[in-house]
Amino acid sequence: MSDTVSRLGPLARYNGERVAGPAWFEDAITMPCESHAIDVSGARIHYLRWGDRSKPGLLLVHGNGAHAYWWSFIAPFLAREYNVAALDLSGMGDSAHRARYEMDLFVAEEMAVATHAGMFENAEPPVFVAHSFGGFATILAGARHGDRLAGTVIVDSPVNPPDRPRGPPHREARPHRIYATEAEALTRFRLAPEQPCENDFIVDFIARKSLRAVEGGLTWKFDPSLWTQRFSIGDTADCLRSTRCRIAIMRGENSVLMPPEVGAYMYSLLGHAAPVIEIPQARHHVMLDQPLAFVAALRALLADWNHSLPTRRV
Repeated sequence: MSDTVSRLGPLARYNGERVAGPAWFEDAITMPCESHAIDVSGARIHYLRWGDRSKPGLLLVHGNGAHAYWWSFIAPFLAREYNVAALDLSGMGDSAHRARYEMDLFVAEEMAVATHAGMFENAEPPVFVAHSFGGFATILAGARHGDRLAGTVIVDSPVNPPDRPRGPPHREARPHRIYATEAEALTRFRLAPEQPCENDFIVDFIARKSLRAVEGGLTWKFDPSLWTQRFSIGDTADCLRSTRCRIAIMRGENSVLMPPEVGAYMYSLLGHAAPVIEIPQARHHVMLDQPLAFVAALRALLADWNHSLPTRRV
């Protein structure tokens, strides 16, 4: 394999052609939704919203370098029962970039979007569902503001035991490359951490939504400086234990970031009284690998929470 070919992403073989998905996916991404923007601590924060505002709230939070459209094929399956919103954290998607990013600001953005979307106007508090990097901000939200939430669902966000290496590798800050065409940009798109994904139609969709027009062509939306910053929520294990609402953990069966022993450690931190749900045949990017299985598991969890009392002491 030549060096040129090895640098190409999983969409290279499509030569810029849109990858059509199955009917359920095409129906989901074409379901109407609202687009809003609010100011949070001086930055424009964008979010999408589906469903009836009078329903209980469900906020969806993406991972690092991702955006709200990672949830576009998930949210419609939840909008019948919930007022669903998916935000772009600052520095990502269609939200503004900041001079500096902090976990406290990401938490403030989550709470501000939930407020603007009407989630605290319902008698039932909202649930936050967050993937990967977004899960750490949501663990902090649960510790700080859990008394205002019905629950948090943390999706493949590993809280590692003391003997396991933690934290992402250090990366140099480099400006994004500008691509002359969308087709050229798509050949360079890849997931981070890198992994195969059998659902090319999903990868194609989120890749196209990851680009923005600039002078000279197209480039990626996320702020490249995000990868160089060392984010912290303090003692992560203590923060998880301090969650002040119901909490559930989801992990991909084949996730390299969250193998079974990490799930078991998080289960122990939560007093063996919060579910750790494994999504079969999923890697780290759970909702891309097994979207319908993820939806089914989340629906079942939320239905149980609606009809049972918490057993975990908070």
